[in-house]
Parts: sequence; structure tokens; C-alpha cells
Amino acid sequence: MLALMGLRTVATLVILLGHCGFSLSHSLWFSYLQVSEPNLQLPQFFSKVYLDDQPIACYDSQTRRVEPLVSWMEKMEKEDPKQGKEGNEMLLATEQVFRHELKSAILGCELKEDGSKGGFLHYGYDGMDFISFDKETLRWVTAQPQAEKVKEKWEDDPGWSQRNKIYLETCIEQLQSYLSYSKEVLQRIEPPVGQVTQKVVSDTIETLICQAYGFYPKEIRATWMRDGEVCQYETLHRNVAPNSDGTYYVRLSIEIDPKERDRFWCHLEHEGLQDPLVLAWKEEPDEKLQDQANRTLHVGVILATVAAFILLVSGIIWMKHQRKESVNS
Repeated sequence: MLALMGLRTVATLVILLGHCGFSLSHSLWFSYLQVSEPNLQLPQFFSKVYLDDQPIACYDSQTRRVEPLVSWMEKMEKEDPKQGKEGNEMLLATEQVFRHELKSAILGCELKEDGSKGGFLHYGYDGMDFISFDKETLRWVTAQPQAEKVKEKWEDDPGWSQRNKIYLETCIEQLQSYLSYSKEVLQRIEPPVGQVTQKVVSDTIETLICQAYGFYPKEIRATWMRDGEVCQYETLHRNVAPNSDGTYYVRLSIEIDPKERDRFWCHLEHEGLQDPLVLAWKEEPDEKLQDQANRTLHVGVILATVAAFILLVSGIIWMKHQRKESVNS
């Protein structure tokens, strides 16, 4: 949370994710969730698939099939039905495994810019990492003291660890295939649109908010500047977040003395811009841009809430399962 230090200016933020160019690192990840009390709105098991943090497909125990969320996935299913069938069979098998043990997980893999490959498998609790898998050593790594008993149980079953390793290696093959079909989408360039709005905090303090949205790729450099210099005060980091249309957005805020408002500018650099986009507060903001920014923010909040919900429910279900085992034993 942003903290005020008297009346001193508190500035945010420099965001720089990767280099300002086409990203050569790519990731594919799956979220899995099994619930103990399903209903019409919430299936007993559901999964969502993400490529570079954008949702591309989903699966649940009611439909029992992978549903594409992007056009290139539909094209892939038509041109390579075998791959679509294998993906459906994999998720169906995963559902059966989850049916016997109430839990959730986030699994994925990455092809890094230097050519190296990596995989990850995490269980979450209360929005935090609980336990994760190291496929190189076939060991489980705890992030919370409560996970030690889980670690002991899983490492006593070498077959379980080996199956998870194979799963992560299969993920890399899927990622490479998905990249070949989504190449045109991933290599597109869309510049950011932005504006600065204002919020009064008190007679002596106000917040300027810089909004940049609709840009792709994800890498962007966004700064608040005062008299042409990057602000060097306490910073607040806000991650670049995905939109439902495959683009990204970010918001930058700065608390200032209203008398110094004209000295502050929002500075944006992105691959889609020939020159940096420099924005200042206008007394009458563009209503069309404001509406678009608000819709973008609402979608982003929904996506972030869904991600947090998956991690939260993951931990709750797992801990309930562990307590039940303790009682039975």
C-alpha cells in the first residue's frame, strides 16, 4: 500500500518487463481445481490453459472436452485432430486422478530466451505457494512449514514423482506445437493508448493516475517524470495485466502537491511506438478513452480475481483433505 511521508511527494513507478522487443521466452501453464461440492455453476473439476498468461482453452467435468478460447486453437484442432484428441485425453485422465484426491494445482513449462527449458508444478494455500516440484531432482520443495508432512508422503512414492516429471516434459512438447500455430498472434505489435486522470485526496494532496492499455507485446517501460527527470522517491510496483482480447494494460499512480501538477508527466515506451508517448493531466479527459480504460480495468480485475480464487480454493481444499486423512488415521 502506498504510504505518505508527511507532504512529501511519493512517486510510482518504473515498469520494465524484459526488453522492449519481441519476447523470445514463452510459457504454457494449466490451472486445475477439484471441488468437493459441485453445483450447476461450479463443476466438480475444471481446468484452464494459458499461453504466455493469455487463456487459450478450458475444460470441465460437465462438458468433458477441451473448449478453444482463441481462433488459432480452433484451427489447430481442425488441421491436427490427433493433437486435440490427445489434449482432451490428457485432461480427462487428470480429472480421474483429481477425483480421488481433493486438491488443485498450477502446472506449466517455459522455453526461455537462451534456449533452456523449465517446468513447474505448484500447490497453493491462501494465495501463497504451499509446495512445489523439482523435476530435475524429483524432490518436493516446501514453501510453508505445514507442507513438510505432504513432502514426506509424496517422496515415499517414487512413481508419483516420476509421473509428474513426464507430465512436465510433455508440456514442453505441447508448448512448441502451440507456438507454431500462434506465431502470427504472438508476433503482432499493438501500441498502447493512454491518458492521465486525477483524484483529489485532500486539499494538499492529489493522485494522478496514468493508464496505458491495449498494447502488445507485454514489455513496456512506464515512468512518472518530474521536470523531465524520472522520479526517485518511494516506488509502487503494479504488474502489467492481461486483457480478455489478448492485449495488456497497466496503471501508474503518483501522489503530489496539486500546486506542482504541471511538473509531472507520464512517459511510456513500447515497441509499437516510434517515439515515447508523453502524457499530462487534462482538465477534460477524453470520454471515449476513459470508457475504454474503465472496461479494460474491470476485465483485468476479474482475471486477477479468478487467478487469486484458484490459489485460495486450492489451499482450502488441500488442507481439508489433509485434516480428513488425519482423522481417519
